[in-house]
Amino acid sequence: MNMLVDGEWVVDATESTEEDGEFQRQETAFRDWVRDEEDARFQPEADRYHLYVSYACPWAHRTLLVRSLKGLEDAISVSVVDPYRDDDGWQFTPEKDGCTPDHLYGSDYLRELYVRADPETTGRVTVPVLWDTQEETIVNNESAEIMRMLDVAFDDIAERDVDLYPAGYQDEVDRIIDDIYDPINNGVYRAGFAGSQEAYDRAVTGLFDALDHWDEVLADQRYLAGDRLTEADVAMFTTLVRFDQVYHTHFMCNEQFIHQYENLWPYLRDLDQTPGVRETVRMDHIKEHYYTTHPDVNPKRIVAVGPDLDFEAPHDRAELQGRPPEELKTLA
Repeated sequence: MNMLVDGEWVVDATESTEEDGEFQRQETAFRDWVRDEEDARFQPEADRYHLYVSYACPWAHRTLLVRSLKGLEDAISVSVVDPYRDDDGWQFTPEKDGCTPDHLYGSDYLRELYVRADPETTGRVTVPVLWDTQEETIVNNESAEIMRMLDVAFDDIAERDVDLYPAGYQDEVDRIIDDIYDPINNGVYRAGFAGSQEAYDRAVTGLFDALDHWDEVLADQRYLAGDRLTEADVAMFTTLVRFDQVYHTHFMCNEQFIHQYENLWPYLRDLDQTPGVRETVRMDHIKEHYYTTHPDVNPKRIVAVGPDLDFEAPHDRAELQGRPPEELKTLA
């Protein structure tokens, strides 16, 4: 794994798998919060914060998606890194379609921002990054927390009346986000980066058990938390939209395609057709990143062609009534 150690870039600094071959995701380092409170160091303001993202990364995609659904595009600016990541980490290549320069500092690599925030920092250099232009530092680089901040703290600044963490649903949304993280969101990585047959088998079994469960839940409710689009759906969408094109083949999650599921596939199309969603999906960046960036998994860096999916097909999900939060706990 390539990372910063005391502010210096080190290649192959640590291993990302345990002795039994189980993939272990490293903790993020910057965990401050934007809060709508008088004495908060980081307060929600338009034109103060900047997002560093990759279209390829499902974790960064979460934050782009909330920014778009909430209508925060004019309030929070964005820089986009190259989908291809080599030993030097995420880089800025503005000449490439869909990529931008570092709009704030003209950096060549994302790691320069980490060192600017903390010259002695140690850890992985990941996206997304929420940057405060006023204090010139990283606020947070944990996707779930940035997603929550954009949804809640910036609500008064948002141009769209969209609440992804509504009162009465919050406990259920938190539970679902926790429930889908390990077997699904991280499960595809645990399968793809497994270092042993046993670790791979555990990951794939847990992944498809969880997908089967949620396919059943979605048979009679439109969204994961019932009748409301929430952060839980955002967290699920960024994994599902990559599944058939990347995870099924590249990460050997090939027990079944998402488009073969009776309910998950129309659910995915429903989300994709929601205003503000599709424009955040760059499948060209997604496929280039996964198939060319993991030489241990795909040493010849050949990009798979298919499948060709019709995301615009009718989904008929709007007819589902959903269930109130108190009834959803029985489905856990």
